[in-house]
Amino acid sequence: MAGKLIIFSAPSGSGKTTLVHYLLGQFEELVFSISATSREKRGNEQDGVDYLFLNKEAFEDRIAAGDFIEWEEVYAGTYYGTLRSAVEQQLAAGKSVIFDVDVKGGLNIKKHFGPKALAIFVQAGSLEVLQERLSKRNTESPEKLQMRLNKAASEMAFADKFDYILVNDDLDTAKNTAKHVVGDFLQQA
Repeated sequence: MAGKLIIFSAPSGSGKTTLVHYLLGQFEELVFSISATSREKRGNEQDGVDYLFLNKEAFEDRIAAGDFIEWEEVYAGTYYGTLRSAVEQQLAAGKSVIFDVDVKGGLNIKKHFGPKALAIFVQAGSLEVLQERLSKRNTESPEKLQMRLNKAASEMAFADKFDYILVNDDLDTAKNTAKHVVGDFLQQA
């Protein structure tokens, strides 16, 4: 059944993006919600594919206009958010929308859409595992890495507010579990 929302939230390095991309290949009714951000592109990221890249001023203008379902200044001067118009357009087309968002954003979307949304918290197991995964990315300075780890510690405290906690200590098992949980939710009336 289309017209639902699947929210994946987790600290950076938990594997939520990998799981979301896997699920997009498993369910044809799912479309990806492309978040907006004011941060710089990383690696091969593309505007309109990975994120909608806005400068800080443009992002703040969209906040003031009420264009976001949810938004947050995740790090000083760095915003992330979900544009209301993009989500409503996909729902109106009969699609179900899958999100890869931070923990507070995920909870805000769940609050906005209620039982029409399934909120899944992806847990890597420990902060040590997260640190190892983030370090292997080799995309951030030691200072930014430490900021992400500090944020991860506080985000883990919100896990019990989600509909489902998915432990990702083995990727194949996590993919299989995610496929079943999401499939069951999509089939509900």
